Amino acid sequence: MTADARAEFEATYLIETPYPPEQAAEVLAGEQSSGTFVRVAGETDDLRARSRANVTAIRELDAVGTPSLPNALLDRRGVTGPYRRAEITVRFPVDNVGPNLATLAATVAGNIYDLGEMTGVKLMSLRLPPEYVRAFDAPRQGVAGTRALTGRAAGPILGTIIKPNVGMTPEQTAATVATLCEAGVDFIKDDEVMANPPHAPLARRVAEVMKVIDAHAQRTGRKVMYAFNISDETDAMRRHADLVEQAGGTCVMASLNWCGYSAIQSLRRATPLALHGHRNGLAAMSRHPLLGMAFPAYQVLWRLAGVDQLHVNGLGGKFYESDESVVASARACLQPLAGGDAVMPVFSSGQWAGTVPATFEAVGSDDLIFLSGGGILGHPDGAAAGVQSIRDAWEAARSGVTLPMHARSHPALASALAFYG
Repeated sequence: MTADARAEFEATYLIETPYPPEQAAEVLAGEQSSGTFVRVAGETDDLRARSRANVTAIRELDAVGTPSLPNALLDRRGVTGPYRRAEITVRFPVDNVGPNLATLAATVAGNIYDLGEMTGVKLMSLRLPPEYVRAFDAPRQGVAGTRALTGRAAGPILGTIIKPNVGMTPEQTAATVATLCEAGVDFIKDDEVMANPPHAPLARRVAEVMKVIDAHAQRTGRKVMYAFNISDETDAMRRHADLVEQAGGTCVMASLNWCGYSAIQSLRRATPLALHGHRNGLAAMSRHPLLGMAFPAYQVLWRLAGVDQLHVNGLGGKFYESDESVVASARACLQPLAGGDAVMPVFSSGQWAGTVPATFEAVGSDDLIFLSGGGILGHPDGAAAGVQSIRDAWEAARSGVTLPMHARSHPALASALAFYG
């Protein structure tokens, strides 16, 4: 087999280095494939053709005078700036990895962060051949399944989060869920720090919440989706997913970064429920501009694990992330990897009717979950008016009408605009 004939996947990185970017890029490619950027004993031409990663593009950016990250190796060698930045593209042989998600992650985002030649490195994007993607677990529900399970065939899926996230008993939680069901939400989720605490064991919470949801479904014909947080070790998550399924639930949630790729893959294979992927902790690997992993790459790996819904933050929200970054994240979730495998982006963090127009304009799609806590539960006219205000705002955005204009004939929206400002 020649190097040209081999199947490959592609990763793009942002790097910073005091060396020529070509040199640093070759170090990265060698470290993550054949072992080093110079030939070693036993590294034949045939071996390199089969296993060596190749740098296929380098786009140099502006240099800086101060390194982004400390580097003791460079300090020992007395190497100083300027520190040159570049966007590099590296192509890896698929056969180096195979359909092994943990090893794929180690290949594209492993020892790259330890390389002494770098004062900054960040995985920006990951592109995989469709046939390689199909070797992994696709989302079982995805966009279409989430819509079917919520009974919301069109429009955004509106939801909220149970707050306070700790302290409420299962019975108190169920009472809140009853209010939200009557208010007209499609989706409710546990908070990421609320899983299986002694004061509200998951088994009791599932039983109480599902009684309320089932009663509402009997009356209305629509079953609200509740994402129970089952984050735990792998066997416990599988048991808890079975518990939710047996109770008639349709969704479970996991804190992806703390459960890990292998646990989520195992969960995906064990349950037909929708998997709601919470990304808490992602900022630790994405917030620094020259370290870690950007969301467009991050979401690819979790989609291979089989999640159906994935948090992207929200526009104009309470977190640090720019609106441009949130939009790029949502669009990445909706971009098929191998056809028909898009996942639902989940907007949350300070969302209300007033953030709807920018969201619709940026994403250009109704295929999203729009979570609003205070925007629903804090509405001055009650939770039902909070839900209605968001639906009103979405109708206005889709019609190209400004919110103040639409609010003239939609009182719930008018109250939201007056109250939230």
